[in-house]
Amino acid sequence: MISKFRVNDGKTFSLKDFDPGYADGFKKSDAKKVLTGLIEQTFDLQTELYAANRYALLIIFQAMDAAGKDSAIAHTFSGLNPQGCQVYSFKQPSAEEYKHDFLWRHYRSLPERGRIGIHNRSHYENVLITKVHPELVLKENLPGIDAVKHIDHQFWNKRYESIRSFEDHLTSDGTVIIKFFLHLSKEEQKERFLKRIDDPKKNWKFSADDIEERKYWDDYMDAYEKAIKETATKKCPWYVIPADKKWFTRIAISSTILETLKELKLTYPALSKEEKAKLDESKKLLDGE
Repeated sequence: MISKFRVNDGKTFSLKDFDPGYADGFKKSDAKKVLTGLIEQTFDLQTELYAANRYALLIIFQAMDAAGKDSAIAHTFSGLNPQGCQVYSFKQPSAEEYKHDFLWRHYRSLPERGRIGIHNRSHYENVLITKVHPELVLKENLPGIDAVKHIDHQFWNKRYESIRSFEDHLTSDGTVIIKFFLHLSKEEQKERFLKRIDDPKKNWKFSADDIEERKYWDDYMDAYEKAIKETATKKCPWYVIPADKKWFTRIAISSTILETLKELKLTYPALSKEEKAKLDESKKLLDGE
């Protein structure tokens, strides 16, 4: 199933080829059972990931507002060992973060070997929201960038190149990267916004700024398409996940994570003869108590 969502090469990629409402024949009534089974299998592999201490897993979530990033993270990681997971939600950079290069705060939040790191938004914001609102780049106080007119085609190409190099370095050092774009339709976003407005328990999730950003929908779609085109590689693929049906989104995400862990062919560390002998001796001592 996940091969339908994987983008290994951005040369021919187009968002129009991906249906936000796709569900691969699954039924909502079966979703809970399917998801539970996927999480149980992932839990076992998470333990092996931690024990092997050879790889780290970085999972990136990018999406438009109301696409379900938060709920997807909550549901798909609910059955895993929290000691082996780290979740970071990236907002607007702080004053300190603006004093460093755009990758600095993300590098500091990477998972160590044996752990799973979840980034709710990521370094891609620097070629997404900044692409739609280039005036935000001026806050970085970069040399030679004193006005929006200085942010040209070459500037963005350099950003994409920096991201590719960053991810290539990480994968070469043992960090496996999964990049999710939760593909939501504009119509479904409207429905979810209306539910947030109508439901007092969800009012806190809504901001008038969400409506303002919705005006730039086409610009954001162009920015996402370009980012995926420029940074999808075999080592660091993108997964364009249908997001109109939240229950299927969670199945697709969990399936992708599970299959990625399976591909690592993880095993528990093998004990040396000396260590095995110590175990046998310890067992004898315990049995003799």
